[in-house]
Formats: sequence, C-alpha cells, structure tokens
Amino acid sequence: MSITKRFFGTLSDGREADIYTLTNAAGMEVSITTYGGALVSIKAPDKLGRMSDVVLGFDSLYDYENSGGSLGALVGRFANRIAKGRFELDGVVYDKLYINNRENHLHGGKAGFGKRIWTVLEADDSEQPSLVLNYVAEDGEENYPGRLDVTVTYTLGEDNALTLVYKATTDKPTIINLTNHVYFNLGGCASGDIFDHVLTFDAESYLEPREGLIPTGNFVDVEGTPMDFRTPKAIGKDFFADWEHLNVAGGYDHCFNFTGWREQSADDIPLRATVVDPKSGRCLKMYTNQPCVQFYTANFLNNENHPLKNGCPQKKQSGFCLETQVMPDSINHEGFTNCVLRPGEEYSHITTFEFSVEE
Repeated sequence: MSITKRFFGTLSDGREADIYTLTNAAGMEVSITTYGGALVSIKAPDKLGRMSDVVLGFDSLYDYENSGGSLGALVGRFANRIAKGRFELDGVVYDKLYINNRENHLHGGKAGFGKRIWTVLEADDSEQPSLVLNYVAEDGEENYPGRLDVTVTYTLGEDNALTLVYKATTDKPTIINLTNHVYFNLGGCASGDIFDHVLTFDAESYLEPREGLIPTGNFVDVEGTPMDFRTPKAIGKDFFADWEHLNVAGGYDHCFNFTGWREQSADDIPLRATVVDPKSGRCLKMYTNQPCVQFYTANFLNNENHPLKNGCPQKKQSGFCLETQVMPDSINHEGFTNCVLRPGEEYSHITTFEFSVEE
C-alpha cells in the first residue's frame, strides 16, 4: 500500500504537472496526473495473474496537451453536449458557451476541467491509498455562472476497486455535470478493438439522438434495438447493424438511462454495468449513484500524431468509455435529470470501477 509522486512534464505555457501512483496490497496500480486529473494508467491482473495497463493514454504530457479525445480526463463544468452552447437559468439566458462540437458545446468548452492543473489537497498512503484533487472554476470561466469549487477523491481499495467521489459547491446558481473520460480496454491498452468484450447494462431506455448527438427529448425503450444490453452481449454483436440511430454516432455514443433512475437517491450506489473480456478474463463492474451513463466506443478517436503508450497506434473502437453523469443537454429539456446546483447545496457523485477475473 503506497502512493508515489513523480514529475510528468511542463506544458507549453510553463505549468508543471505530476503523476501520483496508488498501489494496493494486491499489486494493482492506478496512476493519476494533476493535468486534468486524468487516469493515465490502471494496471490490473488477468486470469493468469499477469498485470497489464487497461486504459488508453499517452506516454508524455505533450501528447495529453495536444491530442483530442479527453483521454482519462476529468470533464466539466458540464460533461457531454449542450445544444448550440445555450441555456436559460432562473430567467437569465447564457448563450456564449464555446462551440467545439459542430454547432454545440462539448465537455465544458475550449479548455474545460480536463485541460486545467488540479491542486493536490491530500495524498494518503494508508491501507486504501487515496488522492484528493481540487479545482476552482471562477465565476464566468467558459461563460458559466458561479464560482464552482470542486474536489475529486480517488481511492484504491484492497478489493481492486477504484472509487471516484466528486463534490462541488457554488456561490450562485449554475449547472453542473462531472465525469471521467477514461477509455478502457480490458485486454490491455494495445490489444486491439473491444468488439469481443461482453457488456451488461442495467438500463431499460436510452435518449434518442439527432444529428450532432443532441437528445431529441424522446426516451426509447431498448427492447428490440442494438441498445439492449440487459443480458450479456458482445459489444460488437450489433455494432454494424443497419439502424439509423447507431449510425448517427458511428457506433455507440448514447446516453443509457438506468432502471429506476427517477427514484434513485444519491445514497444508492447500485451495480449498473459489467464488462468482461473473455480472452484475458478481466471483469469490470461499475457502481454509481448517477442516473445514466454515456456509453462510447471511441468512434472518433483519431490522434494519429499522438501514439498511445509504447508507440502503439491510436485507433477507433480500441477502447470504451462509461461516462457516468446526468443527461446531456438536460437544462434544455423538461423531464430530464436535474443539473442545477445552488448556493448551500453540495453536488455529490460517486462511481466505483471494480476489477476482478473470471476463469
């Protein structure tokens, strides 16, 4: 059980970033950089006990700064998309959010939280090593209202479970949707595509997307669609289905709404997803108190000038993301999840990624 620190590099503007590595008694390792709070590496055992890095990422800080895709990064102030960079809150229209995804606002804007240096508040090397990061987004940053004070705690348990706890407060009404954009490949970060990974979701509906992947406002039952993962199914089974909504995203890039999300409280942290790689035997279970998840199969991953770790090429569908969150563009839709945070309230988001093996 330990936590170590090493220098990662210097950004083009002179800011410096470090990497902290958490190690538990079983030998599992999780590395996090202060640049964007990104999960740089997760080394987990396969069915033969061999350790491999199971997340996509880069070897250098330069590549994190200059690549796209938000690999491993904390995403905010509002993860996912806001239509045309516009919303209304308490009668005030905010219409100058940065447009960076067709005609829409994506992942917090031009820089967002994934391009910031986070401050280390605590590095605990106890039985369950943990790292606490903090970032304060000032009122008006990226044209959002309110001074938002955010802490994210990463804890590596003895049971090979990595838990992320997000907390935030504000000094004026604002909107918030935080997540982590880690790309998993349970076969190892250089093992090819993830079509053979077997996924199970506790989700009965998804949000219908229109062009630009903005929700239409319609909730669609997964029954009879390629979105039905209520029983275990290989990710690639229906991937190339001739089906309009899957083709809109170039694959899976959809918001799945968890069963009973309307009644779920912040104190409930149920199992919501299970992914198994049959070859390595690695199993990933995801628990969260969030109402939904953006399931993304790296359809737009294309950083050809920024190779993955150890020089491996970065390819489409070489990883998958489980971005736990509230619904995209929710501020602009009646009947969607609440995304408003007010003074005196505390935003609370908990997600656990638990690793194990199946023979």
